Order: sequence, then C-alpha cells, then structure tokens
Amino acid sequence: MPNYRRALIPGGTYFFTVNLLQRRDNNLLIRVINLRRETVRKVRKSHPFYIDAWVVLPDHLHCAWTLPPDDSNFSLRWGLIKSGFSRSLPKNGKTHHKVRKAAGERGIWQRHFCEYVIRDDLDYQRHVDYIHVNPLKHGYVKRIIDWPYLTFHHYVARGIYLPNWCCDINNSVDGDE
Repeated sequence: MPNYRRALIPGGTYFFTVNLLQRRDNNLLIRVINLRRETVRKVRKSHPFYIDAWVVLPDHLHCAWTLPPDDSNFSLRWGLIKSGFSRSLPKNGKTHHKVRKAAGERGIWQRHFCEYVIRDDLDYQRHVDYIHVNPLKHGYVKRIIDWPYLTFHHYVARGIYLPNWCCDINNSVDGDE
C-alpha cells in the first residue's frame, strides 16, 4: 500500500477532489444535495474551515478550503464529511464491493481524495476558476450560471465574475479549441 504524504500547513488553503466509488451513471451527490450540505454544516460547526469555492457534480466534487491558522487537519474533516453523509443516506443494504461489505463499509466514496496546497494568488485564482468551470467542462450546462450546485453564484453576486463568465458566443469554454 502506498505511503501517502500529506502537506499539512496550519491555516493553509487547499484544493480537493473527492469521488464516489461508482462514478458511472451515478447522480447521488446532486440527487441528495441537501444531505451533503447539512453534513458539511455540521462538520464546520465542530471543525471550522472557510469554503473558498465548491462545485458538486453528480459523481464527484471539487472545492477549495482555507483552514484556521492553528489547524492543518483537513483529513479529519473529510473523514467526518464522508462518513456523516454516508450514514445519513437511507439504508438499503447496498454496498459496491464485497471487500467494503466485509469491512462494514457502505462503499459510497473512494477511500482517498486528492488534495493540493494552493501556493499563491495566481494558483488560487486558477483553482477557483477550475472549480467553477467544471459543470461546463463536463457538458452538464452550456453556461456556468445554469449549474445550481456551485459557489459561482456567490462570486457573481459579489461582482467577482460576470454571469456569462467563461463562455464565448459559441458556448464553449474559453481556451478550448
């Protein structure tokens, strides 16, 4: 088993990708979006973090968080979010893999997640843009503003993005050929 090394920086800002175990034709994350939102609220009460940007897609999510100045434990927060969300789902006895079932797990999430330490302001902007463009990139919408499950709407309300950001007249992502 690989020895995962995490960059633990108190007060750091991180970009994350978290996936469902079964991604193909799975819309669980948007189907029960309010359960995910409530789980994150509960975790933030006991283990605060600032949500810089977030997008929830049917089978995975991307987000950027900033942790408190004296705290670097994002793994604890993700463990609480993933397990809290899984436990809040209706029990149907379904697991996705016999190994997960043998371990007493429901098998909803991939065990690991990807994290990346944001290095500077330009890096931050690139990752926030990436988060917000994801529904367009995956073909879920023709305009980012039409995807309801992301923080882009807050950025538009604050005047950081225009509602038609990242779209040209052909409705393609800026920079795509």
